[in-house]
Amino acid sequence: MSEVGGKSAAVAKENAGLEGAPLVPSREIMTLWKKVHQGMRGEFGEAIFRSWLKPLVLQAYYHGTMEVSVPTRFMRDWIQNHYAERILAMCSEADEGIKKLQIVVIQNAIIEDDDADSADKKTIKANQNKKDEVASVSSPLDARFTFESFVVGKSNALAHAAARRVVESMAVPFNPLFIYGGVGLGKTHLMHAIAWQMEEHWADKTVMYLSAEKFMYQFVRALRANDTMNFKEQFRSVDVLMIDDVQFISGKESTQEEFFHTFNALVDQNKQIIISADKAPSDLSGIDERLRSRLAWGLVADIHPTTYELRLGILQSKREQLQADVPDSVLEFLALKVTSNIRELEGALNRIVAHSDVAKQEITLESTQEVLQDLLRAHDRRITIDEIQRKVAEHYNLRLTDMHSARRARNVARPRQVAMYLAKQLTARSLPEIGRKFGGRDHTTVMHAVRKIEELMEEDAQIAQDVDVVRRALTG
Repeated sequence: MSEVGGKSAAVAKENAGLEGAPLVPSREIMTLWKKVHQGMRGEFGEAIFRSWLKPLVLQAYYHGTMEVSVPTRFMRDWIQNHYAERILAMCSEADEGIKKLQIVVIQNAIIEDDDADSADKKTIKANQNKKDEVASVSSPLDARFTFESFVVGKSNALAHAAARRVVESMAVPFNPLFIYGGVGLGKTHLMHAIAWQMEEHWADKTVMYLSAEKFMYQFVRALRANDTMNFKEQFRSVDVLMIDDVQFISGKESTQEEFFHTFNALVDQNKQIIISADKAPSDLSGIDERLRSRLAWGLVADIHPTTYELRLGILQSKREQLQADVPDSVLEFLALKVTSNIRELEGALNRIVAHSDVAKQEITLESTQEVLQDLLRAHDRRITIDEIQRKVAEHYNLRLTDMHSARRARNVARPRQVAMYLAKQLTARSLPEIGRKFGGRDHTTVMHAVRKIEELMEEDAQIAQDVDVVRRALTG
């Protein structure tokens, strides 16, 4: 950084103290820092700001050095290595007398506002201490999992809209919000997105996000330490409680008992509860009936298995994030072949991009098939049209011959359409090939079946659940 240039009045004032003695920042420097700090949102992006830069607190200014603090050593090292140079440049652009940025570690650091009276400061500190206590229990949030990076389609539109509603509402719109769906379909992404947005828009609210497993761990630890009162106070004093994978407490009677009372206490205080699970409340086994009833009180929003269009949209978004040169034909191939869940889908794209970078090779359909041959072989070996027909027949208590017969009764025709839909989604067979496997039917019959089931999954929760159950049975 160049030393050329005169010092501003603010800098001259700060440097008027004793040599080497750090001074409490003046109002001018505090104002300058606040502007720079807020400017980091646009400079680095919202996700990076919330994950790394939001906790920065100005502590002192002395002899051209801006001293800021963060709560952990890891955070300090990461900011120092990735963002400090640009932050210093931003400070120097605001005041050319600033020559150095010093990052120190101070736990529970808090900005003191000169305009706030002592009562306000006590309230701010109390809220900060409360947030710090909750942060020590909450699970970390993934900076990638935001609403901006969540690709919306027919299969997850309800859950997404409900999550947005919870964040944007002044009052509690429904309690709880219960989001459920199979593995890797985006439940955790949506939960993290809610938590991020809550922290941004409702800074005065205390948000606790953790897995049901960690909730149980904290409860058991409190029992062993004979400190259950502190546990109860900690969990029942939050404004928003978010529990991921609640099915984990299945069969854990004492944990369920405590969660039940925590749930009731928060609802009585009109606090928001958000839950995720792999099944609907009514289908959760090993969960006490009264707790299952409570979980179904509010809005239950499911995330269906992905459609081809949604998978393709997710891959296109991921390609943009990676800034990778991946042909559309490759994305279309992946969207068709990798249908089990979003996690596996994104993992497949990461693999071919990484291979291309290491091998210095262009990404083509042929190279994709070669790199993913193990995944594709396993997928093809695992799912066949014959197996789909068997699973669907078992689920609906039909004979296997009904999959090929000419019977048109609804109790037979609808399951047959479900099987055709799954054959299109889970195999790479063409429409004519699928039609031949269903008693020599025309490809237009298969097309009609696929469209019909897609429509019904949006309108009929039972059909959506049937498809989900069979799909999970097939994909393992």
